[in-house]
Amino acid sequence: MAKLVDKVLGFMGFEEEEVEIIEDEEIVQEEESSFKKKKNGPIFSLHTQKQTKVVVCVPKVFEDCQYIADHLKNRRPVIINLEDADKELAKRVVDFISGTTYALSGNMQKVGNGIFLFVPSNMDIAGEINKEQDKEKGLFTWIR
Repeated sequence: MAKLVDKVLGFMGFEEEEVEIIEDEEIVQEEESSFKKKKNGPIFSLHTQKQTKVVVCVPKVFEDCQYIADHLKNRRPVIINLEDADKELAKRVVDFISGTTYALSGNMQKVGNGIFLFVPSNMDIAGEINKEQDKEKGLFTWIR
């Protein structure tokens, strides 16, 4: 009688299949063994990115702008100190490097009197320093 019930349940799709359970156990064993094989692979450091260097420049002549622009093209941030530069040189350097930064889709920010930060497109500048004063007086307030 039990065989008849099993046949009817099998015909209706309610039959228990022990073969699938065995197959599932084999799959689990294969996954575990493949996991163990991967565990012996090479180990990589999480800190694979190079350190970024910040370049600080004090241009004395206008030709120094090419050196500064090359650093921006190589995706290095540049801080330019123009505190001791004469008025004409300071304006020309800021104009040239601002244009270079714009062409490379970078950003610029005045950090202090005569000190500017230029960053390439792969970096952002967080925060703003004295933005309201710069709007009123301009970028070259330290030059007399």
